[in-house]
Amino acid sequence: MKAANATTGSTGGPARILVVGSGGREHALAWRLAREAGVERVLAAPGSDAIGAEPRVTCFPAVAATDVAALTGLARREGVGLVVIGPEGPLAAGLADALVVAGIPTFGPSAAAARIETSKAFCREVAAEAGVRTARGRAFEAPGPALALARELVAAPRSPGVVIKADGLAGGKGVTVCDDLPAAERALAAVFAAGGERPGPRVVVEERLVGREASLIALADGQTALALPAARDHKRLLDADRGPNTGGMGAYSPLPDLPESLAAALVETVHRPILAALARRGSPFRGALYAGLILTDRGPVLLECNARFGDPEAQVLLPRLALPLAPLLLAAARGGLAGAAAGLGLHGPLLPTTDDAAVAVVLAAAGYPEAPRPGDRIDGLGAGAARRALVFHAGTGRDPDGTYRTRGGRVLAVVGLGHDLAAARRRAERAAGAITFAGLQRRHDIAADLPPEVTRAPAGAGGLAAGSGR
Repeated sequence: MKAANATTGSTGGPARILVVGSGGREHALAWRLAREAGVERVLAAPGSDAIGAEPRVTCFPAVAATDVAALTGLARREGVGLVVIGPEGPLAAGLADALVVAGIPTFGPSAAAARIETSKAFCREVAAEAGVRTARGRAFEAPGPALALARELVAAPRSPGVVIKADGLAGGKGVTVCDDLPAAERALAAVFAAGGERPGPRVVVEERLVGREASLIALADGQTALALPAARDHKRLLDADRGPNTGGMGAYSPLPDLPESLAAALVETVHRPILAALARRGSPFRGALYAGLILTDRGPVLLECNARFGDPEAQVLLPRLALPLAPLLLAAARGGLAGAAAGLGLHGPLLPTTDDAAVAVVLAAAGYPEAPRPGDRIDGLGAGAARRALVFHAGTGRDPDGTYRTRGGRVLAVVGLGHDLAAARRRAERAAGAITFAGLQRRHDIAADLPPEVTRAPAGAGGLAAGSGR
């Protein structure tokens, strides 16, 4: 057997991996990758106290996630064989471009390809070129025409309302679901007030669709796509899908209403055509292509694309993956995903999963999402872990005496695993209930409204919860 070199582990995957970011998604990535055979060390920049506490993980807190030069230098110095970019900000800053120029394999798209997330107008344009169905709507540069379409959509017979999307990065909170015209007027006014004088599209106005939402994320190498199991994120802050949109208050997987056959069809009709359209534009996409879908009574419709793993979807998806992740990410970065799939004996576009279901409950800080309050002491983390749940830190920091405190809006994601969704939810609820801090906000209905006949689903099938009605 050939000896492993500085960048390749004994399994042919990367021996040293740099994960860029500091949130719950990055904690889940570091946790997963550090436990895989052949991975000698995971580096995280900037990482967090909790990420650094994972075995075989080293954090570099002085290196910001958007410091392209510092990250490139760090990857070179440390002999990194793969960089995995977690958040969208570094993608928009061109981190992947710089790393590729430096000859470092990178899982994360170029800034040009990442526009599929950083511009909702661009996403609609690419989807139209690819023949992917989206909600009726348009992008606008001025408030007058945008309001005119909003008025038309709200006035349509049996209209459930309208959706206003700020064109640009908004940390998962740039979408406002409006029940009526006054709400749409307020949302449009806020978008244009916050957008400054930059040229180009400022807002997307779309019809509001009714159905259950689903997240289907595929590893992509510019041409080939291999999908993780489907998940469902809950964006609204409060139970029963009330309150403002957030970055995500919980998630679960699998989805009984999105079986493997439909998931496979969606990869062929959504992910692959979008990859082909981006490649034709000279911007091949290598990374995690996230399709946010709504399952309407007329079939699935694309709501949005993201250019990275979802958060908190990653926290429920990565524990369910039945294959080592690191070699797949490296193959995608190198443009060899089809060969890797063939070598693993995979047939079709779906990655195999374990039999476990997973449910994540997000614990958010006081004041989230408008004005999160930092500094509150977190108690019960040990009790949460003792209840056999996974606890991923999204926004915490540790005092010198070991006390953890809130440092961000979404503080923790508590993940329960079980033989079905009901069992996974019970474990997540018990563990989440053991953790306390002042002003804690959370939902209590993640995967709660599943009828008994659909709480058990085969691996890779998909959960049934009320969607946001977008």
